[in-house]
Amino acid sequence: MTLTDTHCHLDFDKFDSDRQAVLDRAIQAGVGRILIPGLTLTSSLSAVKLAHSHPLLFAAVGVHPTEASGFESSSINDLRNLAQHPKVKAIGEIGLDYYWDTSPRDLQQKVLKDQLALAAELQLPVIIHFREKGDEPSGDCAADLVNILEKWVAGLKRSKSPLAKRAGVLHSFSGTLETARAAMKLGFFLGVAGPVTYKNGQTRQELVAALPLDRILLETDAPFQTPHPHRGKRNEPAYVRLIADKIALVRSSTIEVIAAATGENAKRLFAWE
Repeated sequence: MTLTDTHCHLDFDKFDSDRQAVLDRAIQAGVGRILIPGLTLTSSLSAVKLAHSHPLLFAAVGVHPTEASGFESSSINDLRNLAQHPKVKAIGEIGLDYYWDTSPRDLQQKVLKDQLALAAELQLPVIIHFREKGDEPSGDCAADLVNILEKWVAGLKRSKSPLAKRAGVLHSFSGTLETARAAMKLGFFLGVAGPVTYKNGQTRQELVAALPLDRILLETDAPFQTPHPHRGKRNEPAYVRLIADKIALVRSSTIEVIAAATGENAKRLFAWE
């Protein structure tokens, strides 16, 4: 059985003291691939360097919406250059974040569109972050994001781009089933992270039970969103097994089935061997 963690910030300094031990535990837990997304140009470079250092690791490069104010005219070219590395399999983590509002919404949208254009140019799928202003699962952020992605995918289809069939993933999805269906219609996968294991995670569990298995990806978002029973401690990629276990439970399946299906989904999306 091989598990795939499609979203893990292994480059963060929280892993500096024991990164190799973390990797060893992941391997022992059955993890066969880990994707490290960038949040800034600096972290994107770190992700690429780390991916280059180990056969288990892959990278994505991008500027997170909360960092949009630091996006400059040269940033796209910098990302383009980083994306030439063979271990780079996606553009991300990019998107919209109306919760923190650290950057104006119109600027976030422009930076997202610029990076979507780069993804289309390079034929790389995207890793999408979105977070609403409040605690509701649906609102302005989801509506704005779906509108932008619909136009982007329509452009991919007009140009007959094969990327239209593997557009990307909505990371740590916490939206509504309606938003999920809209995303899947556009060729997106849905990332399932640690909160699905929480005692107050019934809404996410019901959503995961309703999603088609061929559209689900596993992700830890380590060091964040630590699954039960380790909640409150640092997350790490070995814990992706706990997420797979919970998905298997709510879907009346087995961890072997979930691991195989989500691993195949990741392979289709990120086109790795």
